[in-house]
Amino acid sequence: MALKHEPTAPYHSAQDALRVLETVARHSTGVTDAELARHTRIGMERLTSLLRMLRREGYVEQVADGAYVTGDALNRLGSARGREQALRENLQRTLDRLRDSVGAAVYISRYVDGEVRIDQYAAGPATPVVHEWVDFRDSAHATAIGKSLLGQLDHNGRRDHLSRHKMARLTSRTITSDKVLLSRLESQPPTVPHLDLQEYAVGTVCAAVPITAGSSVGCLALSLPIQHAHRLRQAADTLNRNAAPVLLSLAIQV
Repeated sequence: MALKHEPTAPYHSAQDALRVLETVARHSTGVTDAELARHTRIGMERLTSLLRMLRREGYVEQVADGAYVTGDALNRLGSARGREQALRENLQRTLDRLRDSVGAAVYISRYVDGEVRIDQYAAGPATPVVHEWVDFRDSAHATAIGKSLLGQLDHNGRRDHLSRHKMARLTSRTITSDKVLLSRLESQPPTVPHLDLQEYAVGTVCAAVPITAGSSVGCLALSLPIQHAHRLRQAADTLNRNAAPVLLSLAIQV
């Protein structure tokens, strides 16, 4: 199965942040921003923004003399024991911050062994999670998550998935024609969020943007109650702009 990865701006930000982080880790006694700029060849303005993100996520700290050292979030990943739990906790904190910034429940999903899988999510009383009334594995044709993941596969990969999962009508808005769905997936620009406008469940709207970590197919998504549908596109744009910390957490896991 071939993939159709096209790097996005958050992907490039995460890769640059990873370079900065690797450079900080190599200097156990600390490294200044000027030294980081020289080693990474990243401009000072962009570097300042990346360091701000890395500090917020706990991956680096600034010590008294202004130099940068590795932070607690990275140090907890140093030992094999408890590494997987620490990675999940780091990602959960990132998702929680993202939930608060977009004002919606957020999800991270991957396409694993030919199936849709929700790995983690962040929700709350004011940002309720979607009620999974039909298994997400069987409803990729109707969800923003499913369409984003299928959109990252090649034509044969999409056909294979649809051949294994009947395109059932879940609401009056659900696309049930594989020809229509495949055409829309083919014409969708990679930088434009996939939407679910009450196609999976009446009363809920969703959006999803692709995220790339290694060779895996993944996406970052949000859901809103229908009364907040007017915020969907703005929330999706915010989600996309703030995807870099999630991508960084995933890149550290790879």
